[in-house]
Amino acid sequence: MPAIHADDGVRLHYEESGDAAGRPVVLLAGFKAAATSWRHQVPALERAGYRVLSVDLRGHGAAERPAAGVDMARRGLDIRDALAALDVTGAVLVGGSMGASSIWSYLGQEGSERVAAVVSVDQTPKMLNTAGWPYGFYGYTEQNVDTYFAAGIPQTGHGTPMLRRGMRLVRLLQAMKGGERELTPGELTLLNDHARADWRPVIAATKVPVLFVAGAESEFWPSAHAAASAALAPRGSSAVIVRDGHAANIEQPTAFNAGLLGFLAQLR
Repeated sequence: MPAIHADDGVRLHYEESGDAAGRPVVLLAGFKAAATSWRHQVPALERAGYRVLSVDLRGHGAAERPAAGVDMARRGLDIRDALAALDVTGAVLVGGSMGASSIWSYLGQEGSERVAAVVSVDQTPKMLNTAGWPYGFYGYTEQNVDTYFAAGIPQTGHGTPMLRRGMRLVRLLQAMKGGERELTPGELTLLNDHARADWRPVIAATKVPVLFVAGAESEFWPSAHAAASAALAPRGSSAVIVRDGHAANIEQPTAFNAGLLGFLAQLR
């Protein structure tokens, strides 16, 4: 089973496919999701001639799962260590949910020397709603910042109910099969660190092209976060996928893949 190690010895995991000489596309899943959740993107990227690297950071999929000590800064360093171990340059980093925030953590610490572009999949750069940023997690405000994520991810009442999503739900269940729902104390600590972060300054300093994708029916935040985030980036663009939830690449893979491949084609 392919494995690489972070600088502190923790074992990470990756799967590689596609054209070894093609541009590297690095896929990073969201909170508690495995790299296998990109199952609908990998074949499309392979056919288009890319080198596809699906990476499990610590705590994900087949990677090692430390009981504690994982925060957003460490996740950024895991990306650094994975790119270095795999000798990746000119990469397009594609992150879903917390995977996108992990990319901003990496860029904020290490810069974009190895990176050609970024794709953020339904992740607002600031989850806390404030007067100047109304695109955060539904119901998460300065009044409840210390308690809102204390026990897990709250139900917001937004988005299409799961049982009414049809094939969207089927694809979601298949992609997340085998995932553990209960959160450990270490995962709760990570979740709260994630929720408190503000990546807008990193986005404003990112000079490579960035595509922000939103699900029109995201359970977590208004889809307008994509356009607002793109406005922060020197080379930002945005897209909203209709009839799509937070797991935008899973629920509507055909539309997502078309947008992703179109963005990648512009880099050539």
